[in-house]
Amino acid sequence: MLGFSRENLRKSHEAPWLILDLVMLFVLLINMLWLIFDSLFDTNAVQQLLQSMSPGFVTAYQPIHDNFLFVDLAFIGLFLSEFIFRWIASIVRKEHPRWYFFPFLHWYDLVGCIPLASTRLFRVLRIFSIIYRLHKHQIIDLNRTALFRFITFYADVFVEELSDRIVVKVLSDAQRDIAAGSPLIEDVQKQVIAPRMSVVSSWIAQTMNHLGQSIYDGEHGEVIREHVKQSVGKAVRSNAEVSTLSIVPFVGSTIESTLESAVTDIVTSSIINLLTDVDEAKVDRFIRHGINEFTPDEQILDQEMLMVVNECIELIKQHVSQKRWLEELASRDKDRA
Repeated sequence: MLGFSRENLRKSHEAPWLILDLVMLFVLLINMLWLIFDSLFDTNAVQQLLQSMSPGFVTAYQPIHDNFLFVDLAFIGLFLSEFIFRWIASIVRKEHPRWYFFPFLHWYDLVGCIPLASTRLFRVLRIFSIIYRLHKHQIIDLNRTALFRFITFYADVFVEELSDRIVVKVLSDAQRDIAAGSPLIEDVQKQVIAPRMSVVSSWIAQTMNHLGQSIYDGEHGEVIREHVKQSVGKAVRSNAEVSTLSIVPFVGSTIESTLESAVTDIVTSSIINLLTDVDEAKVDRFIRHGINEFTPDEQILDQEMLMVVNECIELIKQHVSQKRWLEELASRDKDRA
């Protein structure tokens, strides 16, 4: 059942316009019902039926039918007056960037005012637009109607099926290009990475400089220095030549400890200098050398990367091809059961 909320209508800042929508909706429904009835009245079968049921009604309605165009012009005059009023209001409220946008956005209102049989059908679009506006402002609730849920569900099914087929078609074409030997990796390097080389080099250089400063810092670099100390100590103790120092009487262990500490400081300082001395130019030369100089192993890696891309696209196609509307339909059937 279609719900109507007076509370939302009263609270809405668009209440006057929504009330006008309700009035015009009522007038449009009357107009459309009259158009349908007048078209049926023009047939002999309907006239004979009405003549048998109420001859007086046929006699009274016959002048209205004969002057159908003039009566319809009265409705058209009302519709045009409301259209012009809304147009002026949209200009005053600056709803659109240009004053002449309103008739283009509401073209169906103007076309529906043309007194021709084929154009009167566009008044139905105006009915739908008003109903949608009322639904958007929660004045009416179309979700409570079975017809709206039915139309919405199958509209979603149509859009999902259409979009899925388009996406799968695009991805399949991409897979064929890759399988045909598309130079994807080279294009990525030349068209994506190369134009941003200076930015990438600058970012890498700044990151390495920051790491070097962090290691140099007494508080933040303690973890790295401790790790270097342990690694160097382990290497020094496992070295056969250095181990012989420990047999020197009295000073052997001291020399070994001093040597371990000195090597630790040298390695730590080397790492800090390596990181802090790196600049954008050095990183740029390193990256460009790595990109331009290919080896057979790198060519194999390129092929593997293309296979990874192809498999990822295949997984995307499988995911896109899933019919979610079937799951929703099954869920609805389960809830009804």
